[in-house]
Amino acid sequence: MNNSEMNEQRQYSRFDCGFARFFSERSQLNGEQKSDFEALLLELSAQLASGHSCLHLSQDEQNLATSSGLVSNDALTPLIIDQNRLYTHRYWSYEQRLAKQLITISRQNFIIAYTDALLDRYFPLIGDEINWQKQAALSAITQGLTIITGGPGTGKTTTVVKILAVLQEIADHTLHIALAAPTGKAAMRLEESIVLNKAALPCRESIKQCIPEKVSTIHRLLGAKPPSPYFHHNPDNPLPHDLLVIDESSMVDLALMSKLVDAIKPGGRLILLGDKDQLASVESGAVLADVTLGMTDHTVELLKSHRFMGNIKQLADAVNRQDAESAWEILNSGAKDVFILKSDPLDYIVENYQNYLELMSKSADFSQIYTAFNRFKVLCCNQQGRNSVMDINARVEHELARLNKIHLTGQWYPGRPVIVTANNPALQIFNGDIGICLPDPDNRERLRVFFYRGDGSIKAIQPARLNSCQTVFAMTIHKSQGSEFERVLIMLPEKYNSVLSKELLYTAITRAKSQVAILAGQALFQAGIARKTQRDSGLADKLVKFKTEISQ
Repeated sequence: MNNSEMNEQRQYSRFDCGFARFFSERSQLNGEQKSDFEALLLELSAQLASGHSCLHLSQDEQNLATSSGLVSNDALTPLIIDQNRLYTHRYWSYEQRLAKQLITISRQNFIIAYTDALLDRYFPLIGDEINWQKQAALSAITQGLTIITGGPGTGKTTTVVKILAVLQEIADHTLHIALAAPTGKAAMRLEESIVLNKAALPCRESIKQCIPEKVSTIHRLLGAKPPSPYFHHNPDNPLPHDLLVIDESSMVDLALMSKLVDAIKPGGRLILLGDKDQLASVESGAVLADVTLGMTDHTVELLKSHRFMGNIKQLADAVNRQDAESAWEILNSGAKDVFILKSDPLDYIVENYQNYLELMSKSADFSQIYTAFNRFKVLCCNQQGRNSVMDINARVEHELARLNKIHLTGQWYPGRPVIVTANNPALQIFNGDIGICLPDPDNRERLRVFFYRGDGSIKAIQPARLNSCQTVFAMTIHKSQGSEFERVLIMLPEKYNSVLSKELLYTAITRAKSQVAILAGQALFQAGIARKTQRDSGLADKLVKFKTEISQ
């Protein structure tokens, strides 16, 4: 493939062009070969920006890259070819280290005395079905690495809380356990679930007290050192915990997962929870999906949903298996819990935010307003364009102002909901946190933005201190991961774009507990279902390769 052919296929960013030019000018190539090598580098840079960790090469392309003098199959060059994949050194190193560390952890075998009666007490068999929750517990008892995957409502959190209790019962000391999630919102949801499930555990109170309720973000757990990419905890200063549990693992990108696993102390255990069918991380990699493929003997998939049922589950399942005809039939079946929205979306959005708006007008307290606001959310595919986050937020604000539901006196106004878009450790707010601007109870003339913290406390911040945030009547489907709402309205763009995929639609649908409305035409909706996201990665192959090498 020559340079002009590649440029016809994709629009490259200024960064892509600078990256490709920097390395091609330092290569040993000249003329057409140099131009072709630059084209490969353009594509590699664009691949990384799209969430891939590498670029697949033909044999001729491998020969060209190798002759550049900048590429090898070891750690001594800035670019690496591993099998038929071209990497930057950084992403190749992340995959190598992560694969080797996961294999090391997985090879830890624990000989611990337990009884069937103990497991039966926590995981009683119901009917003739295989008790996959019990299988997950057996894995966690005897192995250093356990991956528990499953769709919404399959009991991943319930299972891990029981596992923590079982491990504590059979341990000869109090286990030092850390619970973490990728975002503040996901951490809050896990905390709520931990508290709820602990109360129902069939064990003595002293065991319950050993199970932590505090959940941290991964960045906070590792001790981020902004603006650098480094963390306080690393291989030279590992985490002190005996066991690390990571929820919503599908959201964790390759770089962060590599650094996290690097920081686990020798002998420490790791449990990963997540839905492998959800969207992959925003940044490079599809770690959870790759690990479930490469570590099948350490993966347990929970298949039975205990609360996610009915038409929403049927729709999600149809989308997940890419059965576009069945999905469209379900949406047009006349059901009240899943349907195509045919009315004016602004009227529908205002109606669903009515309770939050009424509470705000009555000067209710923040907790009531926040709870009412988060019962409903508009989920969009894109940040910009028609039916995007920015478009819907602007249209909703304008409509609410026209109806005198809000009073736009500037950027900040009573009732403005916002989502944080960058971590701010100084303020203790993090990417994905949602707050609402309201009058200060101590001075109604003064505005404050109120946030729920992970421990249930409320934090009030001056609006002027919030630089990285945006209005959030609508949010992207990517940002909604780790969240759950009673009702969602999913708004697809007017025209097909590359963001649409069955993973995007599945993730959006599974955010709802009781109702899903979708604004889309049949052709666009079914085109999204037909597209399956594939991220180029060598992680799964590396896991299999390293396991094979060790066993020989």
